[in-house]
Amino acid sequence: MAHYLTHGSLLPSAGSSTSGLAFAGTSTQDLAQKEHLQQRHYALFRELQLMSGELPQSYQQRLPYELLSSLANSLLDGTVYEIVRGLKDIQLMDEKSLFETRKAVLNTQRENVQELARRQKEQKELLISAGQSPTLIALAQQKEREALEKGHQEEINRIDMKIITKLDQCVSDQQVTLEKAGVPGFFVTNSPMEISLQMCLLEFITRLAHA
Repeated sequence: MAHYLTHGSLLPSAGSSTSGLAFAGTSTQDLAQKEHLQQRHYALFRELQLMSGELPQSYQQRLPYELLSSLANSLLDGTVYEIVRGLKDIQLMDEKSLFETRKAVLNTQRENVQELARRQKEQKELLISAGQSPTLIALAQQKEREALEKGHQEEINRIDMKIITKLDQCVSDQQVTLEKAGVPGFFVTNSPMEISLQMCLLEFITRLAHA
């Protein structure tokens, strides 16, 4: 007589050894993943400690183990690397635009000086031929050059202030973004020391991203 297997006989019953193996496999995978993350965290933490050790003692005191450990934990999934890379790209574009603007103004000012020199030379020749005193002409033209130079310096000072303001805003934007992303050590501050420390942390992250 022929024997037929039912569909039910192909499925393991609840509590069977096959079901137990599936759960065991999942548990083993979880443990392996957890161990991998722990090893990765330790490696990152160790690298951060070594980098921190390169800093002056006054900086090291402001970067305790707890902060470095938390920072290492935030780097595990790679998201922070992408955020920092994006912020750096934005900063480089802003800096390039600002300094190109400054360079363009300097070029224009240089052309103004050259044009003034050409015009003064022509004027001097005409005035001398008209009987004007060379000494008085020289004094008048010197005052004109000084006035132009003063105006140029004031213009550059205004541009430099705009650059500083823009870069300060860039730093603040970076602080906000990194704080919202939960990156340890980052918060909005105007303290030069705190900003220097944050710059060090950004350098650490960048170095680890290329490691």
